Amino acid sequence: MTDESDQPGLVAHRCPNGHLTYPGHTRCPECGQAQTETVDLSDREGKVVTWTENTATPPGVREPNTLAIVAFEVDGERVRAIGQVEGAVEIGDTVEAVYVEQLRDPQAGIREPASQSWDGYRFRRVK
Repeated sequence: MTDESDQPGLVAHRCPNGHLTYPGHTRCPECGQAQTETVDLSDREGKVVTWTENTATPPGVREPNTLAIVAFEVDGERVRAIGQVEGAVEIGDTVEAVYVEQLRDPQAGIREPASQSWDGYRFRRVK
């Protein structure tokens, strides 16, 4: 069991001009400034922009695997993140990020299981 303080954040990056990206970049794609600040999205709610269901998943990934693009509003700026979905969602649904210790079965891949991190976040509809 992972302690909540050990959980990584769902981290977006911000440049001095306030532009946000997820995942982060060395330089902001909009203005070229260095992205020096981070914003944790894991404690925020977002809106589903679109979603899809994948039925031909890679080894170790649950089938079907629903993915969604979720938009978060942070200080008047919008940033989008993509991730797996827990349960069903529709466009416009409000979702939250839920930490998951194992997004896929580490034994099913071609890489050495210890060589990768298998945890992360899924999105779940807020009721």
